[in-house]
Amino acid sequence: MLRGVLGKTFRLVGYTIQYGCIAHCAFEYVGGVVMCSGPSMEPTIQNSDIVFAENVSRHFYGIQRGDIVIAKSPSDPKSNICKRVIGLEGDKILTTSPSDFFKSHIY
Repeated sequence: MLRGVLGKTFRLVGYTIQYGCIAHCAFEYVGGVVMCSGPSMEPTIQNSDIVFAENVSRHFYGIQRGDIVIAKSPSDPKSNICKRVIGLEGDKILTTSPSDFFKSHIY
């Protein structure tokens, strides 16, 4: 009887570890569910919206203008921010007035 109980317990632990590893790889490399914070993407993405972020296309295509990226907030590492890419490295961004906005908001 003890042998049967231990066998079932070890099988359950083994399956739990296997499915945990599969889930980890899926969320790490394929994509996952993310809650974005901040009003900067409104009305496209509202504050506290839950979105599915996929991680596959950036490996094949790279980041391009117009893409929405999700990053950890510099002020609160526990929350995620969503931003639209308006420029890439080496691009010149024109503004209507001189400001230091882009110097302090480059992620």
